[in-house]
Amino acid sequence: MSQNILIPLDGSALGEAAVSHVSDMITRLAPGEKINITLFHTITTLNHSLYVHGGGEIVTIPYTPKELDEMKASAVKYLEKVGERFKKDGITVSCTVTLGDSAAKEILKAEEELKADLVAMSTHGRGGLARFAFGSVADKVLRAGTVPVLLIRAKEE
Repeated sequence: MSQNILIPLDGSALGEAAVSHVSDMITRLAPGEKINITLFHTITTLNHSLYVHGGGEIVTIPYTPKELDEMKASAVKYLEKVGERFKKDGITVSCTVTLGDSAAKEILKAEEELKADLVAMSTHGRGGLARFAFGSVADKVLRAGTVPVLLIRAKEE
């Protein structure tokens, strides 16, 4: 059983699909073992996009440090709420929020820094043109990572 598990979350219910699977896996396969879970979120929207009337242009303006701090605090609060599911089973949970232009790059960096044994994440299961258009964070982490990746296909409700 992996001892350090990294669970990237995007703030959506679909993104949380891996949480219950990991919780069940720990309960069934590693009762009583010391497991460390890191819930991870990357804020990738670092600019406001404003549409300028008349000129038909889109202007981007960086968020202020205060706005970014508020976004981070909100993300930490969300991660802590998700983490309560693990804490009730005596599992150590930490929450990490980063700023970056690519969620996949930030996840891969965290995997290395945290010395993760496993990355467990949800995938929307897009294929074909949708995957090409939107990219796949899960695919990038799976292909570029150095540790096993547990992908849970999220079911849309």
